[in-house]
Amino acid sequence: MGLSSRLKSWSHELTLFFVYVLFIATLGPLLFGYHLAELNAPQQVITCEKKSITAQKPSSSALGSGLPQCIPMNTTELGLVSSIFTLGGLLGALAAGPLSAHYGRLLTMRINTVLMALGPFAEALAPNIAVLSIGRLVSGLGAGVSVVVVPIYISEIAPPKEKGFFGAFTQIMTNMGIFITQLLGYFLSHGQMWRVILAVAGVIGLLQFAGLLFSVESPKWMADHGQPREAKSNLRHMRGHKADIEEEVAGWRVQNADERHVDEEQTLLQNSDDEPRTDETSSSKNKKSETIGILRVLSDPNNNRAILAVVVVMMAQQLCGINSIVMYGVSLLSDLLAANSALLNIFVSILNIVATTGFAPLVDVLGRKPCVLGSIAGMGTSSVLLAIGIRSSIPVLSAVAVLLFVASFAFGLGPVPFILSSELVGPEAVGATQSWALAANWISTFVVAQFFPMVNEKLGKGVVYFVFAGIAALFFVFVGWYVPETKGKKDADEVWGRTGRRED
Repeated sequence: MGLSSRLKSWSHELTLFFVYVLFIATLGPLLFGYHLAELNAPQQVITCEKKSITAQKPSSSALGSGLPQCIPMNTTELGLVSSIFTLGGLLGALAAGPLSAHYGRLLTMRINTVLMALGPFAEALAPNIAVLSIGRLVSGLGAGVSVVVVPIYISEIAPPKEKGFFGAFTQIMTNMGIFITQLLGYFLSHGQMWRVILAVAGVIGLLQFAGLLFSVESPKWMADHGQPREAKSNLRHMRGHKADIEEEVAGWRVQNADERHVDEEQTLLQNSDDEPRTDETSSSKNKKSETIGILRVLSDPNNNRAILAVVVVMMAQQLCGINSIVMYGVSLLSDLLAANSALLNIFVSILNIVATTGFAPLVDVLGRKPCVLGSIAGMGTSSVLLAIGIRSSIPVLSAVAVLLFVASFAFGLGPVPFILSSELVGPEAVGATQSWALAANWISTFVVAQFFPMVNEKLGKGVVYFVFAGIAALFFVFVGWYVPETKGKKDADEVWGRTGRRED
């Protein structure tokens, strides 16, 4: 199907309300990207090394009574402030799956906006390292919850044939958050204006809270929790009154087909033995529909292979080196590009948004696996070019390599990992699987955030990108050998080639 015919098809399924819900939900990933990069540009101003990163004169007015203009930090303290965000993200990711499974996607997102607002305001008003670190930790908690719950929510509200495209909006909005903070950082990294950069995230958190008041719960989650009438009403609201939603509603029932088969077998046994087995039937049914927790899912034979696949792809997303550019790009290229390194980071952010949006339809056209493999290969090749450019002091090659690096990331490793959790496991294990996947993602992010500057300095500038290229090669082999394609597969059983779920 061509892009024009695909867009025409979407026009019959999408409504302004769906677009609104999609936008409001993805403000969470936007804030994840925002916090990830918020210290990049103003880092030297916050730590009192400079009063401005540009030729602009610093503001003489104080934004807050009694607040210092900057907070002196050594390298270790700066590393703590930067990486503690990932610790909060890890904790939030582990808690988000079970919370959203039991209390719903919408309620979890609404409560989470409290963290998304409080954390940034604490950062903006921080008088010292301790308060700044606490604010970053709270912001990390909120971000960790968002990047677990929002992809699940989008997967459940998106039209079935376009889940890949709309699933990419998690990464698109993450990139948008990175762009906004890089742009603000370029213009506001002077005097006390860095506090405005940090406070803007809190305002966005409040806007998301207000927006979620008018959103609706995932129809799929409601159907799975005994509210079929409300689920159908919510779906109708999102698809429009003229849309045919019966096939999509029927798809919810298909995913529970195994449960119905068990019920039918139990009924036949009841009739043949002339003995009531209501308790056994009920027990089997409840057991089948029970949400699987984050510990139990690891030993579940139906899901542990999927967890390994998703976790490794999530690790690849970070360990191929994307955040070395997002978090340290300005200082990394400062020797080669001088003041233009901050400007290059803005162009990188724009490219990331454009490329991720432009490549998004390819996930549904080419498939998930080809996009991931192409992305890893592109990042590995770009890493080699970037290492050569930095080591040989070739500014043009370094700049081009960075742009290719980011474009390769947007092609697959950016959006696809967030989609896989909901496609490789059954609905009862999506929350737990997504939590483990994002936990691996956050740990990998921490490793890059904490150790990239030290490794880069120890090995010599640029050599670390040869290491990233080697890591990319290992991930390429694993994904090609182990990770299955999910495009066009109706459920996890079909993905893994199972004839039916194994009962405990």
